[in-house]
Amino acid sequence: MAHITLVRGDITEQAVDAVVNAANSSLLGGGGVDGAIHRRGGPQILAACRDLRASHYGKGLATGQAVATTAGRLPASWVIHTVGPVWGASPDGPALLASCFARSLAVADELGARTVAFPAISTGVYRWPMEDAARIAVETVRDAQTAVEEVRFVLFDEAAHEAFAAALVD
Repeated sequence: MAHITLVRGDITEQAVDAVVNAANSSLLGGGGVDGAIHRRGGPQILAACRDLRASHYGKGLATGQAVATTAGRLPASWVIHTVGPVWGASPDGPALLASCFARSLAVADELGARTVAFPAISTGVYRWPMEDAARIAVETVRDAQTAVEEVRFVLFDEAAHEAFAAALVD
């Protein structure tokens, strides 16, 4: 079982093997975490995402799935892109959100990553309630069969940090 740590800060500054990107299905950048990762990581990430779109992901990445690219200029080796669900858009939402974490860890295992930084997936513009997202994230990581040694949840503000800290205690 991976050791879970919480950090309040900027995910683009995490020196880990893999950073998870809360991507949109196009894989071509966006706002929030996605935009920050693309800006800080540089054009290599976008080029790798374009290559993915030109090959296996012509219609984009499905919600709940994950795929890796270079991390460009980030202090990580890889970016694992995953597409979270929009709150209330589907009755499968909770399972899809859990899948984001499980599939990202599976991709990390395929890469040989031992340290992985996750944002609070779907809690920004996709409006997932923070407490519920934290519970799903922590439960999924705790239940995962993974060789990842450390999962670091990198949380942008104090409210997110508190929600994840509460989920860790439960």
